[in-house]
Amino acid sequence: MITTIPEVRPCFVYDAEFSECSSFRGRFQQYFVHGQYLDCQQWKIDYKNCQLWTSIQDETAFESLIESEEKRRTDRLRPHYANTTWKKRNAPPEDWNKPLPEWFNKINENSYLGIKADELKSGAEPVLEKKDSCSIS
Repeated sequence: MITTIPEVRPCFVYDAEFSECSSFRGRFQQYFVHGQYLDCQQWKIDYKNCQLWTSIQDETAFESLIESEEKRRTDRLRPHYANTTWKKRNAPPEDWNKPLPEWFNKINENSYLGIKADELKSGAEPVLEKKDSCSIS
């Protein structure tokens, strides 16, 4: 018997992930990034398990869904934990919030973001810019 219910995604998310994974765009990206197509069937299985869990509280489907989510998370974080290039730190650097260099401020003083930042600092009400748009009817 399940005593605490871990969070699972809403069922439509698994269906959307399957659709994206198996779409032409998704396949193109998979081939570009990985050099091969990925197996999308786990998304479909997870969707069916989610449907079973939400409709009839099938505990086997729920456990399978949780196991799949844990595997997906482990696979996603594996490169992070295997990284030996960067030293992990426990706290931010001492000077993490020091002022930016003057040359950097000079470059950005007349930028859109610089102007908006100045507006926010002065407490002025943000001005919503109305842009002309063209529509063909």
